[in-house]
Amino acid sequence: MADKRKASWGSGELYDLLCLMMLGTCVWLLGVQLGAFRSLDRLIIEHNLADLFKLGFFMGLGAVAASASKSLRLRRAMRERDAAEARAAETARHDPLTGLANRRLFAERLDERRAGGSGGRLSVFVVDLDRFKPVNELYGYEAGNAVLRAVGERLVRTLPAESTVARLDGDEFAALVESGPGGEGLARLAQGLIAALSAPVTWLGHEIKVGATVGIAAAGPEAGSAQAVLHAADLAMGQGKRDGRGTYRVFESAMDEALKARARLEADLRVAIDAGQIEPYYQPVVALPGQTVTGFEVLARWRHPEHGLLMPSAFIPVAEETGMIGDLSYLILRRACLDARAWPNHLQLAVNIAPQQFQDSELALRILAILTETGFQAHRLEVEITETAIVQDLEATRATLGALQALGVRVALDDFGTGYSSLYHLRELRFDKLKIDRSYVDSIAEDHERAKLVDAIIKLGNSLGLVTTAEGIETKTSVDWLASQGCDFGQGYLFGKPMPRAEIDRRLNEGLLDTGPVAPKRDAVSKPVLIEKIEKAA
Repeated sequence: MADKRKASWGSGELYDLLCLMMLGTCVWLLGVQLGAFRSLDRLIIEHNLADLFKLGFFMGLGAVAASASKSLRLRRAMRERDAAEARAAETARHDPLTGLANRRLFAERLDERRAGGSGGRLSVFVVDLDRFKPVNELYGYEAGNAVLRAVGERLVRTLPAESTVARLDGDEFAALVESGPGGEGLARLAQGLIAALSAPVTWLGHEIKVGATVGIAAAGPEAGSAQAVLHAADLAMGQGKRDGRGTYRVFESAMDEALKARARLEADLRVAIDAGQIEPYYQPVVALPGQTVTGFEVLARWRHPEHGLLMPSAFIPVAEETGMIGDLSYLILRRACLDARAWPNHLQLAVNIAPQQFQDSELALRILAILTETGFQAHRLEVEITETAIVQDLEATRATLGALQALGVRVALDDFGTGYSSLYHLRELRFDKLKIDRSYVDSIAEDHERAKLVDAIIKLGNSLGLVTTAEGIETKTSVDWLASQGCDFGQGYLFGKPMPRAEIDRRLNEGLLDTGPVAPKRDAVSKPVLIEKIEKAA
């Protein structure tokens, strides 16, 4: 392109010069034919002005040469400017790291292909890498850049030659693909991409493995603007992420509706937390084998103004993903402490703390502030954490556990057997209780293998000095078996479903809950000493 432009400019300069020479020649011929130069000739001869006219001629010739030189320089500067603008325009449409098209050029190509009336079926693939963030954290950004470049090369190599491949942002790529009728070809292509991107990338002797999730959307004229098509493919990719990653999904209109519903739920949840629409429910925890009530697990319920009473599964994941889980948990804890102040002093409350909260170095101080505000005694509170919180950051979890136990708060490992904890974690972290997940408990009567696992967990807890609680108990047979194996506590629908405060108050007042004897308390510690212990533990 630059050579053609240069030849074009050169031809233009030569043409202009020839035109000027022809114009001068025509003027001279016209003057000769009309005899216009005779008087001039006599004047020159009579006054001996030949030398003067020669001087003028050469001065004019020099002026013409100077003008031509200036014109050439000006035209060269214009060519360089145009070339720089072309390079800038090219750069503005490409990703500097991978050399692929960027979002702007991708949208232009999509509009061009649709306007050109492509004979095949146009589709947009959005490819998002899985497990890419740890690459930068473990190996550094140079390794991350190497992976991104390798991904770009593999996309170009795997996709059909006429495809447009772009890097949209970060670790997200896109491809404009033309295929035949039907979705079989797209499915094979998506699977091929996932397989190609799952192969390890070698960098400085390290084999770095990432994966990919793919979203696909039709890109025909009826699909709307280029941005609308990219949005649809991105929604499909997001659905693939939620379904387990390393897979592909094709956009369906229901995905858009689900996203809008999710956005509405998120907005409603923010309002609900501020307005106090989420309230604690209480499920009894009983001692085995006597089945006296020793306390309650606190469970959240959302009294939605339109949808009625919502279970935690409908909104807790949203709260965790949006960062609202902290405010929600502290709201539930504060209300539960206020509710339980009027209950017998030996009844305990067990509350769930999200893994994200355990990364907060001030978690224990926040809980202490709520206990101080409500007047609820620390030894009556039990905090439950899942195994996910342990593996996220062992040292942060250790510090937070120590700070909570310095308050006198008990700590239970929830849903034991479903996550990633090990004997090492149980040895390193000083838990007070193991809670056996309901998925083991509800099948012990029919599944002997599950029964063996539950028995092993109970014996493990006993050997480590930990009390055990079995969740999800629904039959008397399960109660008898668990008690015979040495399980300390149980909870489940057999002993009572989660109930609001008013129902708990009624049952306590009417003597319908056997609360048994008063449990021993831990030694009380003054607030200044507590804060000092928390700071040392953290």
